[in-house]
Amino acid sequence: MNITELARILRISPQELRDMLPELGFAIGQKAIKVDNNTAKKIMKDWPFLRREWEQKKMAAAIKKQDEVLPKERKTIFVPRVLAVRNYAELAGIPINRVLTELMKNGVFTSINEKIDFDTAMIIGENLNLDVQLAESKVEDDDKEDKKLEAILAKEEVEDLQERPPVIVVMGHVDHGKTKLLDSIRQTDVVAGEAGGITQHIGAYQINRKGQMITFIDTPGHEAFTAMRSRGAKVADIAILVVAADDGVKPQTTEAFRIIEAAKIPYIVAINKIDKPTADINKTKQELATQLNITPEDWGGKIICTPISAKEGTGIEELLDMVLLVAATESSNLKANPNADAAGTVVESNVDKAAGPLATILVQNGTLHVGDQLCFNEVIYGKVKALKNYKGEDVTEVGPSTPAKILGLKISPAVGDILNVGLGEKVKVKKIKTASGHNEIAPTVSDDNVEDKCPKVNVIIKTDFLGSAEAIEESLLKLNGEKVKVKIISKGLGYITEGDVKRAEDSGAKILGFNVRMSPATENLVREKQVTVKVFSIIYDLIKYVKDEMQLLVKPEINRVDLGRLKVLAIFRTENTSQIVGGKVLDGVLQNNCLIEVYRGDNFIVAGSISRLQSGKQDVKEVEKDQEAGLRFEGKPLIEEGDILVAYIEERITGTI
Repeated sequence: MNITELARILRISPQELRDMLPELGFAIGQKAIKVDNNTAKKIMKDWPFLRREWEQKKMAAAIKKQDEVLPKERKTIFVPRVLAVRNYAELAGIPINRVLTELMKNGVFTSINEKIDFDTAMIIGENLNLDVQLAESKVEDDDKEDKKLEAILAKEEVEDLQERPPVIVVMGHVDHGKTKLLDSIRQTDVVAGEAGGITQHIGAYQINRKGQMITFIDTPGHEAFTAMRSRGAKVADIAILVVAADDGVKPQTTEAFRIIEAAKIPYIVAINKIDKPTADINKTKQELATQLNITPEDWGGKIICTPISAKEGTGIEELLDMVLLVAATESSNLKANPNADAAGTVVESNVDKAAGPLATILVQNGTLHVGDQLCFNEVIYGKVKALKNYKGEDVTEVGPSTPAKILGLKISPAVGDILNVGLGEKVKVKKIKTASGHNEIAPTVSDDNVEDKCPKVNVIIKTDFLGSAEAIEESLLKLNGEKVKVKIISKGLGYITEGDVKRAEDSGAKILGFNVRMSPATENLVREKQVTVKVFSIIYDLIKYVKDEMQLLVKPEINRVDLGRLKVLAIFRTENTSQIVGGKVLDGVLQNNCLIEVYRGDNFIVAGSISRLQSGKQDVKEVEKDQEAGLRFEGKPLIEEGDILVAYIEERITGTI
């Protein structure tokens, strides 16, 4: 058989076949034109195994070649507790592909922008000739913001400290009823105001229970908000871990619990949805004990587990009493100086077209007044022109553990920033405003190496809140794989502008808006430039849209499935591009509309397809073994009596991103 024809049947290039066969034990030279028929039949028969063996050898050779770039002598590197794969490769001085290969060998499938912990870095370092050490100084840098607040509180005199309301963070798996729980507590309808019934932003609220104020922070529950949720735990004194009694412990339940553990704060478990027929409180407690090592009080442990129904309002008062009980045990830590200059953490940030940068701050020490000047890292962010409490009412001051929305800032702070009242310095170099007057976040640099030829979906993101922009970016970068990537050209706050449209036209990007609009002039420019603009109100819909666009760029794989063989016994009619023949099925089945390869002895003659199949003069969909059939063959009319028709179909397997 001609080697070119064999390569076509196997769906590889002739040269690749010449390279492969000698490695697999076949005596085929680089200049070979033909392969004897017996060898060709053996190759076709064993092809799946041969290809797998070849790919394994290629991978082993590639790893061996990559190992040539590893340090000749064991190299010591210092890494933080968590770092991106890209940064790990840069510290080690090893190509990123070699690091990714080593991660895959250890069962970790990740992209270059995703983060790995120190233990993973140390394990893969063993095979990369690296001695991986923990860089404590890096960890200190990561915790700089927390230590800043600790330093402020440490300066206060004990006699100046007064009790403050406890700050409670509500965490748990998506749709386990966190917002509904707060809805029951506050007797206000928060759920109805959320697009899709899912919390979109961190919010802070206060209630009065038995004469004592309690501050609640509501953190979104979807994985897209991991970073925001982590920040939510940092400002809290007590956590409520919500677990649905009908659903039990889920991945985000575990994730939320790990964040609570890392924050080292006391917590209460609220077992929600006990009103449902499928609710099983004991099973939920069993999962908490086995999966999270949480032992309830009534099982001899120390953790309070309170059954509630946020929907029916059952157990809410008991839960609040437990919160006050835990707060009483933590009273020594729940103190601040209301007479000091205010300092607090930003729990939300956004830009309003009319009011400019806005921020929701949770004051953690001192009292914030209208007219105070706020700084971050000794840089002036602006003066407080107005304060609004969680009800939207104007107030003149807010004390410790009290959330408030600030108007009058010149710079939009990031979620998690600690602002404090002070003199500071004006910004001299950093440009804050774009030409359109909206806050612009620095363009994101995606992994776009010169050697990286995989297709990309370019996007420009415009959102209403800074936290949303961060969450969207984090979620989109998680979609990146080897076959297709998403590249964030830029992200910013505020309305979609003509500048965004021009940038999208230049970069071939799609503009994705989240809770933002555009002016009529911008809409006209969008139509003129034919730029794709999509605006969403639910973050998961945005992520799904991008994922679908990425999926369109993934080329499907073609998989051949052999059906059966037919021996030609008669030629009934021959036309220019078809033949009508009859024969007997030797094995397997023949299907109508399947593909056909014609063999004469061991020689391949021609390929085509069946456009009509009959058995017993009746049109049929398939004919089985030992049955006779007539068929119309579409292709070059080269079939003769005695030829063997090999029937097969091609399955298109859609690759995943």
